[in-house]
Amino acid sequence: MKVERSDILVIGAGPAGMCAGMYGARAMLRTVVLDKLAPGGELLNTDTIEDYPGFGLIKGSELSDKMEAQAREFGAEFVLPVEVTEVFKEGDDCVARTAGDVEYRAPALVLTTGGTPRKLKIPGEEEYASKGVSYCALCDGAFFRDQVVYVIGGGDAAVEEADFLTRYASVVRLVHRRDEFRAQPVIVERAKKNPKLEYRMSMVTEEIRGNGVVQSIVLKDVKTGKITEEKAEGVFIFVGFTPNSDLLKADCCRDDLGFLMTDENMMTDIPGIYAAGDVRHQPVRQITNAVGDATTAAVSAQKFVEELYEKKGRDYWKAGATA
Repeated sequence: MKVERSDILVIGAGPAGMCAGMYGARAMLRTVVLDKLAPGGELLNTDTIEDYPGFGLIKGSELSDKMEAQAREFGAEFVLPVEVTEVFKEGDDCVARTAGDVEYRAPALVLTTGGTPRKLKIPGEEEYASKGVSYCALCDGAFFRDQVVYVIGGGDAAVEEADFLTRYASVVRLVHRRDEFRAQPVIVERAKKNPKLEYRMSMVTEEIRGNGVVQSIVLKDVKTGKITEEKAEGVFIFVGFTPNSDLLKADCCRDDLGFLMTDENMMTDIPGIYAAGDVRHQPVRQITNAVGDATTAAVSAQKFVEELYEKKGRDYWKAGATA
């Protein structure tokens, strides 16, 4: 197997990955960014962004292009598409094993593999993604001012996000399959005091309908089987979020949901392996904190690499060498 060496490896080319790549290359270290798809990550699934400082309204694809161009300008190298199958530590090497015949090695590695919102897998969900269907109230809530919005789910995130969305929507209807919420009682009690919140209990979502954008939602009463169709201009789905952390096979510290735990430098408990963005345990999942994480991770990785070079000598690594 061919081995490609660099100074810093970045796995994932979403906003966090592109930012980490930029900062690594800006420090004059050979920084290689790997991704199985195109640069951008979830940005490519986001139509319009209004809360990224300095840009006002900007298309997700346009922001992705700008981030990629800036990273490349500083010298970050993008290897696309390449499917990483495993990340592990071997001696002083952080290793990214791929499905091909190339293995990537570096003294430091930043995991920016993000995560995936769980889907309902119902008709209309994919069709109207970013056209009324959203998985992030903080990102998209402001686009639904004075509109009728539905929130699907019954856990902490669903109830809290429904409460948050009442800042914008004329009414928010919370749909839950059970007759009681799974959210913490204190969160539920606070939500019940909100006059703009309505409830559709013991109901499941069967379909999302529209004409170019979301126009209605089809609900089924799980007790009676009755089907109803109601006007909806936005549907926010909060039935879970899965971190893409399974590439790191080692028994490192994760929370109960699989998110990677890090220290203040974004390092996991495996020396030289860092995590940034949605794959990391944290209370907020936004582009701004993803790039903040990535900045810290890349600068910390730079220091880690330079300290290692002082001990071992840079020739030991020879960026670009093969074995």
